[in-house]
Amino acid sequence: MSQQGVAPRLAAVQLMDAVMKDGRLLSELTGGKGPLARLDPAEAARAMRLALQTLRWMARADRLLGRYLRKMPPLWVMNVLRLAVMEICVEGEAAHGVVNSAVNITRKGPKTESFSGLVNATLRKVADQGPALWPGLAAPQLPKWLRKPLIADYGKPAVVAVEAAHTAGAPLDLTPKGAESEALARKLGGEVLPTGSVRLQDAGQVTALPGFETGDWWVQDAAAALPVKLLAPQKGEAVLDLCAAPGGKTMQIAATGADVTALDLSKARMARVEENLKRTQLDARLEIGDALTWDGGPYDAILLDAPCTATGTIRRHPDLPYAKDGSDFPQLFKLQERMIDHALSLLKPGGRMVFCTCSLLFDEGEIQVEDALKHHPDLHIERPALDGIEPDWITSEGGLRLRPDFWAERGGMDGFYMAVLRKD
Repeated sequence: MSQQGVAPRLAAVQLMDAVMKDGRLLSELTGGKGPLARLDPAEAARAMRLALQTLRWMARADRLLGRYLRKMPPLWVMNVLRLAVMEICVEGEAAHGVVNSAVNITRKGPKTESFSGLVNATLRKVADQGPALWPGLAAPQLPKWLRKPLIADYGKPAVVAVEAAHTAGAPLDLTPKGAESEALARKLGGEVLPTGSVRLQDAGQVTALPGFETGDWWVQDAAAALPVKLLAPQKGEAVLDLCAAPGGKTMQIAATGADVTALDLSKARMARVEENLKRTQLDARLEIGDALTWDGGPYDAILLDAPCTATGTIRRHPDLPYAKDGSDFPQLFKLQERMIDHALSLLKPGGRMVFCTCSLLFDEGEIQVEDALKHHPDLHIERPALDGIEPDWITSEGGLRLRPDFWAERGGMDGFYMAVLRKD
């Protein structure tokens, strides 16, 4: 097999190795001197897709490989095997090319050349038996460190449904710059979701879609578009967008005519916000600073999209459960509590704040809001009243809890929690 055919697969194995060995997220490995650096754009896109798909199906691939392996080989070899299983059993690639490529990549690994015979023999068995066995294997599950607390929060049936949504992946959702969702959907062959986002099932290259260059829309999961709708900023209001990057919510606020200040700690991430605002021809005041020490305001409305575990985005980022182990989560919970307290101090009397996280964990949603209500007697929660949301998405304390398995027949949504807190 030519080097050209091996290169994206080799990069995919390198990406998975970095995730599982070094705890790196795929989003951190796309630039600089990473595995994709020497690939042309088409090869880099293929390598990333292969890595994502393999991580998505990894639990099932391991079950199949367990039939043929007496003991676990080195991580590099295991990732080569996982990739090959995914290509043969999920994507239906020709086994001959996949096996030859896997053997070649094994020989390029760190002291793994001696495993090339094992890889060849194992994958020949996979090619012969795997496609027939594959559908009967158990569905992919989250690692135990994350699955256990989610079952405690939601119960096992809900978690199984969430896992199915993770494996299915995610379509592409767009937020139109104006209120022309129907027109945008007709133009792009998409579907208008009940909440107003436009969904494309097979989008292709995003930057090539009509309206991208002219800033008619931006990419934003349907769930991620709801916090600003819940905040309901009005023209002329002073609005603070805390932790603003990459800017989807900033653009939503700016499109209403509100006077928005967007704050983020990262200069590099704020540069992306600036690019997005320029493309969409929207205006916002951009500030680089710490949400815990910002002393602007007071503001009519504040959006606090707090740093979180991002466990609600696994359908898009299947690397997350394998790059993390939950050990840093308690620190995030404490940070969120401090951010809520400080953000409330910047709010005018009678003003409102939306707290939201792209997390599935109650610790980063319901519990944070319940604690905030206890600690701040001048605060009350306003129950959401948005078009397109289901009544059972509203939680007992009055927030909005979204899960990946909601709208399953349409392609799901990211996991999110959000709540409107009104200052008396």
